[in-house]
Amino acid sequence: MKKIIALAMLSSSALLTGCASIVGDEQQNIAITSSPSHAHVIITDESAKDIFEGDTPTTVSLEKSTGHYWGKKSYKVVISKAGFTSRTVEITAHANGWYLAGNLVFGGLIGWFVVDPFNGKMYTLSPDHIDATLGENVSRVDGKTSGMHIVLLQDVPSKQRQHLKYIGTAS
Repeated sequence: MKKIIALAMLSSSALLTGCASIVGDEQQNIAITSSPSHAHVIITDESAKDIFEGDTPTTVSLEKSTGHYWGKKSYKVVISKAGFTSRTVEITAHANGWYLAGNLVFGGLIGWFVVDPFNGKMYTLSPDHIDATLGENVSRVDGKTSGMHIVLLQDVPSKQRQHLKYIGTAS
């Protein structure tokens, strides 16, 4: 009798949730670092809504679902710093293994087509870590950029410091 009750409870819980809903989360932490550090970060979602603004290094918690049926989120991460070329990274949601294989074994059609597609726990955001190297956009020696650029010495790449010229001080 106890085995029948336990089996009935297990069956009813499998009908009410999908596999990804049991083991997944609605949000995912994304670590963002940059070289150089202390770069500015702006994250916007698929509806062009600003989600986050801050500086590196940081970790942000992002929603995986829009809350609509099959509504997976996507984000655009822009990392910038004065004197450097900005980097843009796309973050997209993909169905995870618990949703794909777990519902096949445990959750069945209800988990696959009803429960998991609504709550976002079936998705994994990718990439799960961003380590952006910002392009150097300061005095160039290659002749493609002309004129004088005023930057901090620490922002001039070490390989280009040998080409710096002392122009004196104002009297």
